[in-house]
Amino acid sequence: MSLLVRRLSIIGAVIVLFGGAIAYRALSQLKKPPVRVTGQLALPRVSGLEIKKEPASFPVMIQGELVAYEKIDLFSEVTGTLKGSQRPFKEGNRFKRGELLLELDDDEARLNLLSQKSVFLNTIASLMPDLKVDYADNYEQWERYFANFDIADSPAPLPDPATEREKRFVASRNLLNQYYSIKSAESRLGKYRITAPFSGVVTEASVNQGAVVRAGQKVGELMNTGRYELQATVPLSELHNLSIGQRVNLSTSGLEGQWTGKVSRISDQVDPLTQSVSVFIEVRGEGLREGMYLKGELNSIPLEDVVKIPKNILLNQKAVYVIQDTQLIRVDVELLRIHGDTALITGLAEGTLLLDNPMPSAYDGMVVRLDAPQD
Repeated sequence: MSLLVRRLSIIGAVIVLFGGAIAYRALSQLKKPPVRVTGQLALPRVSGLEIKKEPASFPVMIQGELVAYEKIDLFSEVTGTLKGSQRPFKEGNRFKRGELLLELDDDEARLNLLSQKSVFLNTIASLMPDLKVDYADNYEQWERYFANFDIADSPAPLPDPATEREKRFVASRNLLNQYYSIKSAESRLGKYRITAPFSGVVTEASVNQGAVVRAGQKVGELMNTGRYELQATVPLSELHNLSIGQRVNLSTSGLEGQWTGKVSRISDQVDPLTQSVSVFIEVRGEGLREGMYLKGELNSIPLEDVVKIPKNILLNQKAVYVIQDTQLIRVDVELLRIHGDTALITGLAEGTLLLDNPMPSAYDGMVVRLDAPQD
């Protein structure tokens, strides 16, 4: 019995092994052989950008507060009561150049001037007899001067003495001192009227009609509304791009319209904290107000022999990948400026082919497959 069971077990094992071999072979025939991938197809596909050198520039961004180019404080040089006028000296009132702004009561100063002229005329009259006897050669000039003298007018220059002796005689009678005292009083009398040195608007008025104004007292402020200046700061690195007379378009938020200004002055002093330089831009036009905040772009001087490239292909802002044959080569460049998505660089030859699609896995010497270059 046991011998029969042993033989059946051996036969069964042989059958199982033989069946497994047949099944393995059948399954092996059903499996497709793996496709061999060639080395060229496995290379990463890249595209190139052929560079072209041409003059290029980036605008310099500026912004600042608008101030009046002509704005002065008005002071009284004499003492007097402020008189009324057809157009009161009030904030917001406009005056043309040479128009009367303020007038002080000058009655006392005017009468004092007339008194000095009277004394002067009397002194000349007292000299006439001596001049006729001792200085007959020049007497006719003095006689005409005396006859034409009008106390209401400014005195004409004194006759020139014919001799040194006559000059000493006139000086000894204090005539020259009286003459120049009258001229000084006339000049002071004109200071009772303050006229506009330029066309503008009153931005501050600190006196009212009937008030006594003291000598040296500030009476107000006048501003020219036709000419303004914008003070902006520009980085020291951009200073070589600026020049006197450059044009700039300016605008402000919340108000439509644009204004054109030009660079009028560039400061020689550098701010040690910000390493920036003050640039002054002259602006004219309707709608401008002092204190407005303006911003704009100042076109820099075009640079020669430079290349514009997309900013995202720069490596740490100092290198790019160049495609040579089928390899990526890392090349150092000099970054001049970044504006938006564009970078301005130097250090590459005309016609160089750049890798224009950033690859995180790229490395120096990497073999790639190049697509058709882009212009």
